[in-house]
Amino acid sequence: MEDIYALSDAQIQKRIGEKIKAVRLKQNITQDSLAESSSISRSSIQKVEAGEIKSFDTFLRVLRTLGMLDDISRLCQEEQLSPSEYYKMVNSAKKHRRQRAVGRISTKKEESEW
Repeated sequence: MEDIYALSDAQIQKRIGEKIKAVRLKQNITQDSLAESSSISRSSIQKVEAGEIKSFDTFLRVLRTLGMLDDISRLCQEEQLSPSEYYKMVNSAKKHRRQRAVGRISTKKEESEW
């Protein structure tokens, strides 16, 4: 597999469009059916498959309908903390914790001079 970073944005979009079209055909779904299921127009499907992905919302709808959201799920995952990052976070929280005053609490009621 070639380095994706060496490809232009247009080349990446074209390849994504080709992949979406291949998955759609493999699932035996027409463009009209995909458009209806995704609640977008047929012309939008044609544009996505041609690599003209202008709307992220349209892109996500198509991926969801084709069952391809797993391909981008890594972008939605929370980052895992390394053990050293976790240690720093815990120690930082401990430093900022409020402390009680040292000493005895008086239980005697003082009489007012009033």
